[in-house]
Parts: sequence; structure tokens; C-alpha cells
Amino acid sequence: MADEVPGRKENCIFCKISAKEKEAQIAYEDEEFVAFPDIQPAAKYHYLIIPKVHYGNPKSLDGRQLELVQKMKEVAYKILEQEKVDSDDVRIGFHWPPFNSIQHLHLHVLSPASQMSIFSNSIYRPNSWWFVTVEWMLEHLKKKLG
Repeated sequence: MADEVPGRKENCIFCKISAKEKEAQIAYEDEEFVAFPDIQPAAKYHYLIIPKVHYGNPKSLDGRQLELVQKMKEVAYKILEQEKVDSDDVRIGFHWPPFNSIQHLHLHVLSPASQMSIFSNSIYRPNSWWFVTVEWMLEHLKKKLG
């Protein structure tokens, strides 16, 4: 087995996308993050924002990642602005384990939320057992800092 690159998981599809080893339609990229459309969109605009460094699922985070999640939120609004999407009609958040399929931290950005199907609305229902808003996550991380 090959040695893993620090900050990456060898078999992680999102690590491969961020390293340009797997093709994706990149909507946004900077030094820390990559964003691309979800392959199963639940809204007209549905992007995933991932850190280039591998972090596990949202439940695995502690307060030290507060700034990381805040920056992910900022990237979400940059993408919405770039796409000229109404930032008042969005849903931004994380699937909460065990209801996430990829164990690399990723933020969902969906818009227009008002036009999502009943099914999509249930999958991305804010602050449910399976999906938490980015605001909830930021508060959760602040509490972990103490």
C-alpha cells in the first residue's frame, strides 16, 4: 500500500478531486477549497464545497475547525454571488452522520430552496437528524471550544 500524502486519504474521491486526479467541473477554487456541482443535484444550483485537506465528517470536528467552517460558509456566498443567485433563498449545511455517504467534510449549497422537491426538502431539512445548517454547525463548534 502506498504511503498517504499528509492531509489526504488515498481512497477518498474528494481528495482525488481536490488533487485533480479525478475530473470535476470546478465552480470555485482557492488555496484552501474546491467547489463543484453535486452529481445528484437537489436544486437548480447545488454545489459541494470541500477543503483541500482531508477532514472527516462534520460530527468528527471539534472547536479547532471553527474558522475552517466559517471560511466554507464564505465560499458558499461567493459561489452564490458568482452565479447571481438570490442568497435569501438558499439552504447551506452538512449531512450529519450516519446520513452522509462520503467521509470527507463537504458543505452543501442549494438554491433556490423554495423550488426544491418534497423529497429534496426532506433530505435537506434544516436541523433535522440528518442535515444541519452551517449556522448550527458554527454554534456547535463554538460550544466545543468551551
